Amino acid sequence: MRLSNLIRKTDKTRAALGRMAFSLVLLVLFISGCSSAVNETPKPEVSQADQAKPIELLVSTAPSLKGSLEEIKSLYSAKNAQVKLVYNYGPSGSLQTQIEQGAAADIFISQGKPQMDALEQKGLIKQDSRVNLLGDELVLIVNKNNTSINSFEDLAKPEVKKIGIGEAGSVPAAKTAQETLETLKLWDTLQPKFVIGKDLMQIMTYVETDNAEAAFVWDTIAILSDKVKIVAAAPANSHKPVVLPAAVVAASKNSDEASKFLEYLQSDEAMKIFEKNGFIRGE
Repeated sequence: MRLSNLIRKTDKTRAALGRMAFSLVLLVLFISGCSSAVNETPKPEVSQADQAKPIELLVSTAPSLKGSLEEIKSLYSAKNAQVKLVYNYGPSGSLQTQIEQGAAADIFISQGKPQMDALEQKGLIKQDSRVNLLGDELVLIVNKNNTSINSFEDLAKPEVKKIGIGEAGSVPAAKTAQETLETLKLWDTLQPKFVIGKDLMQIMTYVETDNAEAAFVWDTIAILSDKVKIVAAAPANSHKPVVLPAAVVAASKNSDEASKFLEYLQSDEAMKIFEKNGFIRGE
């Protein structure tokens, strides 16, 4: 074979090998691209509706705070459109039980310390978030037309048959009432006259409808009705201080927003509303 023919044959072989190598590279790149496309997890599209959906904060709280919190909701929502405030009102003992049983809640505001203490001992609130938010006062109420009862001592009169008081286990005002009456040496005398109510609103209704001549409620509850009047306030030294503690619930899924709202509740703007409704700034 001539040298020139051999060279031409070698060149053809090299060209063929080059084309094969190039084709092989293209094939590998194609397969790799397909594999990546198959394995890549598509990112879910976030709709505008989801992006605009507000964060819902559930606040479990004592009924005495209703007037204040509803007013605060309007102010806070105007400045924080991303947050929707939802209130769950109920006796503090019942709310405590709900949280212990796993019910959803972001913030708990109790009408008394024992309920908050119990949750803290079980690790169900964020301990560093707990504050003494407010204070309240125990008062004695009667129907606005009643003229025969003007003091705690008047409750011992024979003509007084029924006195409204909350359930001892779930209504903090009942414990404060007991402490007050024991200090005044009236507890044993008045017990047979007690009509028990599940919460203070129910107890106040007893007085409004003349199903009880008098009742023990918080000052902040009494001012909600124009059918009753306050005739006496419990002496300050007759019972333990009335404190309304508040805290972020440990299981909250929105703890950052809950902390911000709790901080706002301690602001001067919020406190003016609380004080207007009869509360005392917490210490």
